[in-house]
Amino acid sequence: MEQVNTQRANAASTDKLMRDLRLVVEDAEDLIKVTASQGGEKVSAARAKAEESIRAARARLVENGEHLAARAQAAVQATDKYAHENTWTVVGTGASLGFLVGYLIGRR
Repeated sequence: MEQVNTQRANAASTDKLMRDLRLVVEDAEDLIKVTASQGGEKVSAARAKAEESIRAARARLVENGEHLAARAQAAVQATDKYAHENTWTVVGTGASLGFLVGYLIGRR
């Protein structure tokens, strides 16, 4: 169970990192579009470097997305295996949680 919680925490932080990286890529693309009309050797070199960085970042996003999907699938399989191996524990836990929630709602 602890492994599943760790996997969830890692997935959440990775998801946030992926969103942040997508935002940076979008901002960089916007910057490149805005500076497209600007001339000069330095601007052209900076634009080319930024475009290469964007291509690399997009490749990492795709790679990390595939990695996240594989990790999520592994977590689902581990949870399914645990539920099948410990059926009565899962049923008891679910019933206990249901009772607790019902009790708390009934107190209001």
